[in-house]
Amino acid sequence: MVRVKVVNKSGFGLPKYETTGAAGLDVKACLEEKIALAPGEFRLVKTGLFLEIPEGFEVQVRPRSGLAYKHGITVLNSPGTIDADYRGEVGVILINHGKEVFEISSGDRIAQLVLAKVEQIEWQDADHLEETLRGAGGFGSTGKQ
Repeated sequence: MVRVKVVNKSGFGLPKYETTGAAGLDVKACLEEKIALAPGEFRLVKTGLFLEIPEGFEVQVRPRSGLAYKHGITVLNSPGTIDADYRGEVGVILINHGKEVFEISSGDRIAQLVLAKVEQIEWQDADHLEETLRGAGGFGSTGKQ
């Protein structure tokens, strides 16, 4: 377990794991009024949560599969990253890829948060890279497109 400090101004309980094997905690919208998200529209949805994430970790903001499957609602910059040094309110950028207007009310579960360990890169200048079977092949080069 990793302890993450949280200030909760949402008026709702803290995000929680819905099952014992869950990787993500469901996070809720914290709104003054409903949002009607039109097809193709995206909006920043506030959560009322402020986090102090330990150094060496990030919190990823990921879509909820049920919203994506049933309504075409997803996190636009998926997965979003909340850095360890960010202290502002957690917001979720939702986009409606569906065909109908989707209403979001305060308290609706809109995304999930996943704690992940991160390492920072230390660049090493080089004149060449080791060869591999794949080489420079990308974007569909390893199989059926």
